[in-house]
Amino acid sequence: MNKTSYLHQTFGLDGRTALVTGSARGIGLSIATALGNAGARVIINDLRSAACDEAVAGLQAQGIDARGASFDVSDHAAVQAAHQQLLAEHWDVDILINNAGNQNRKPLIETTPVEWQQLMNVHVNGSFNCSQIFIPGMRNRGFGRVVMTSSISAEATMPNIAAYSTAKAAMAAMARAIAVEYGPHGVTANAIAPGFVRTEFTVGLQEREGFEHYLQESVPCGRWALPEDIAPVVLFLVSPAARFVNGQTLAIDGGLLARA
Repeated sequence: MNKTSYLHQTFGLDGRTALVTGSARGIGLSIATALGNAGARVIINDLRSAACDEAVAGLQAQGIDARGASFDVSDHAAVQAAHQQLLAEHWDVDILINNAGNQNRKPLIETTPVEWQQLMNVHVNGSFNCSQIFIPGMRNRGFGRVVMTSSISAEATMPNIAAYSTAKAAMAAMARAIAVEYGPHGVTANAIAPGFVRTEFTVGLQEREGFEHYLQESVPCGRWALPEDIAPVVLFLVSPAARFVNGQTLAIDGGLLARA
């Protein structure tokens, strides 16, 4: 077997269809691009249909088979309707990346119940909705891959992100639960835990005085992560190479959690 053939059989996703939530930009778009370049058909999701269309056009320009699906992951009925439409058009999802997220940096005691629930709705309820609706098809076909975008803040948090840290920890726990329940049916579930990634999502941190110095001093790799640092790890987790990796949370943090 030559090297190209080996890599294709080990990491190729030909014949697979992947839904990446929250994928019109940032980490999600980078993941969608990596999966598409490995041979998967890719479904781009975002609340904004125009953003979906723009991302899809960019992927198609690279020769990737892609389409958009604009729906709110926190709305169970909307996810169900999207699922039915995808099935009708023969886009049966067998790779689900629960990546949609939001943030609200506030001290715990200043966070209102509505603000707390807004983060839970997207991260936790959104992951539940998509998993509950798309996993049955995976189970019935005997193959599925689920990846949750958790965070290192699920293990080592910082001030003013109590709701976010709690939600991300719940996503990692959900991945373990899915792994145990549906592993016997050919469905694996894992989580990734990115560290500090330079995206539009972290502009506030990028502009915070002294934060760049903190990263250089605290992260053994000495820099921000980029979305392109995250995507290949997700590709590994959904590829044949990781067929026996199940129920794990993999940190992608440049060594930050390893540092005492």
